[in-house]
Amino acid sequence: MALRDIFKKKKPPEEKIERPIEKQKEIRTPTLPPPSRQRRAPEIVTVPKRERKTVIGEAYKILKTPQVTEKATDLVKKNQYVFKVYSRANKVEIEKAIENLYGVDVLGVKIINLPPKKRRLGKIRGWRKGYKKAIVRIKEGQKIEVLPR
Repeated sequence: MALRDIFKKKKPPEEKIERPIEKQKEIRTPTLPPPSRQRRAPEIVTVPKRERKTVIGEAYKILKTPQVTEKATDLVKKNQYVFKVYSRANKVEIEKAIENLYGVDVLGVKIINLPPKKRRLGKIRGWRKGYKKAIVRIKEGQKIEVLPR
């Protein structure tokens, strides 16, 4: 390190100049007028209902297939439909995909993550794939045509 320091140019030591400390200005918060004692009723704003368009868009990246089982068909009576979804999909993405694809109003989404399970066929051992499924609840009176007739 001593050799490296030889080639550096040394600066002469600076003289310390004492500066007077400036007076700090007082910061005052502006005084607000006292709140009025009368409370106004909240204004009710009506938003015009937008028309639903059936747009496929990016739904194929989120939804795999609708699940047709006995339990899933029983849930249709409660306006709930079951779909297999990709493992990276979240509730918001699933809701948007269902609304765009089927043109319905989604009230809620529940997600179930099913783990892989061990399976055996004779001497051969293996794993059954795990998957993620979503139970989607839609507005009363609307339907999703899972099986085309």
